[in-house]
Amino acid sequence: MELGLLLWMVLTLTESTSAEAEQYSRAVDWLNRYGYLPPPDPRTSKLQTKDGIEKAIRVMQRFGGIQETGILDSKTIQLMSTPRCSLPDIVGSEDMLKKRRKRYALSGLKWHKTDLTWSVHTYPTPSLSPGLPNHLVESILTHAFKAWSDAAPLRFHRLLNAAGGDIRVSFSRLLHDDGYPFDGKGGTLAHAFFPGRDEVAGDTHFDDDEIWSYRGDSSSTDLFTVAVHEFGHALGLSHSSTDPSIMSPYYQGPVEDIVNFQLALDDKLAIQQLYGVRDGGPSGGVDPDLPRLPTPPLPRPTQLPGPSIHERCQGGFDAVANIRGEVFFFKGAQFWRTKRDGSLVSLHPAQIKNFWIGLPPGTNKIDAVYERKSDSSIIFFIGSQYWVFMDTVAMSGYPRPLSDWGMRTDGNAFVDRVDAAFIWAHNGKTYLFSGGKFWRFDESRKGEQVIREPELGYPRDNSLWVGVPSHMDDIISWGEGDAHFFKDNLYWVLKSGGLNQDVVTPKSIAVDWLRCPAPPSTTTTANPRFPKQCHCDLSRSSSSLRSSWILLISVLSVINEFIRK
Repeated sequence: MELGLLLWMVLTLTESTSAEAEQYSRAVDWLNRYGYLPPPDPRTSKLQTKDGIEKAIRVMQRFGGIQETGILDSKTIQLMSTPRCSLPDIVGSEDMLKKRRKRYALSGLKWHKTDLTWSVHTYPTPSLSPGLPNHLVESILTHAFKAWSDAAPLRFHRLLNAAGGDIRVSFSRLLHDDGYPFDGKGGTLAHAFFPGRDEVAGDTHFDDDEIWSYRGDSSSTDLFTVAVHEFGHALGLSHSSTDPSIMSPYYQGPVEDIVNFQLALDDKLAIQQLYGVRDGGPSGGVDPDLPRLPTPPLPRPTQLPGPSIHERCQGGFDAVANIRGEVFFFKGAQFWRTKRDGSLVSLHPAQIKNFWIGLPPGTNKIDAVYERKSDSSIIFFIGSQYWVFMDTVAMSGYPRPLSDWGMRTDGNAFVDRVDAAFIWAHNGKTYLFSGGKFWRFDESRKGEQVIREPELGYPRDNSLWVGVPSHMDDIISWGEGDAHFFKDNLYWVLKSGGLNQDVVTPKSIAVDWLRCPAPPSTTTTANPRFPKQCHCDLSRSSSSLRSSWILLISVLSVINEFIRK
């Protein structure tokens, strides 16, 4: 028994350092993508130094307006997770950055004319952005151009023929033939190409997987705010570190009054440096004349709770999954979605059959779901079969039998269903649960060859996860690596994925996740799903790593003495 406990301590320590390394790997990728670190050179195997990464994080923090620490603290990780423009923040060399004195940034490119044409090639998908008919999209974009022509001597003419124009607008998904794919809902929202002679110069692309809106709420993305930002790029502006500035790289929420919207001083100075100051006279600069915008809808009258509130608030979910940074609660033939900020996409459930295309007709129960990190595919388990989805469409060749995974019972028969599935942020491994036992898989390589064989030493008993139900409905990793176990209408949190915690207090799924009213006698903590403090950073990481290895060596010494005895 003592030897088993010591071996488990060794496993926990090594997996902890692996999770820490994975987090820093993702941060370095982010810093590379947005210009804070030089892109990797395919001709060499240059590694980033600790000092280089610290410096890049400091620049990122200074640019983002948060405390400059040089470490990956919770505010830095949160900022890296904020939806944003996909263009880099730092354009040009480090020397150029040092010489820059103004807070705003120019790309060095501009249009050598002030009369510009624009057109709309494609519009938002109606089923994803139902509140934006084509004529309203055109009105919003026209007002977004007006924000720039009010400050500089620019005129914008919309072409009714979508085949041309200096600035061509389109709504696209994932790979869309410009070399800069979108990433699905959340993450990057849009991008635009600077002026120039290239064929794509001025083109402005919006991610069609987003829910676009006019004066939308927290469950959608305001088209006007993003359009003004992207048209700034199409006119030659880079990202700004000033607050407030529409050219800040991070999404800032909806603009209340777009008719009377005025650029911040930083943005006015930037566009005027490129094109000059607009002469006096009435505002305008757009052709045809400004279209009329619809009156904002009146507040909806308070409605009595419908039958769906009872389904949502009584718990007993078939599966819970963290997909694309949102949490899906599956129950029967429907599901609810909780966004990153804790808001529900809708109080009413969506039908599984209308969202996930390729599951069998009449599907009324999902056993387990998880998102595979190596290729972002989504795996569904139903009975003795499984499906692999790319986004919301099942890939060809599925379903496949669950026996592909090689999970066998004590009697050497293949298991016939999966109770729960998740990727443990502690080590990046995939865990499948069935019948009181669990199996572990390494899916770190891309492609279908990654799976279908559990690691040696499995299955193991669910009781190793101390303090949580041994037969759970499902599990997810959430927050800063915490493992959340769901059962009936309660959930348990293992902080940082750690085992053998002293006290694991169950909390209400209905109250904390699904916006249900709390019983009169129930006391809940504020935002229990979002940890307030992260304790990993560059300086602490190396110290923590050393401490972990010192402890590991000590444990191995004890094991050695134990074996000798």
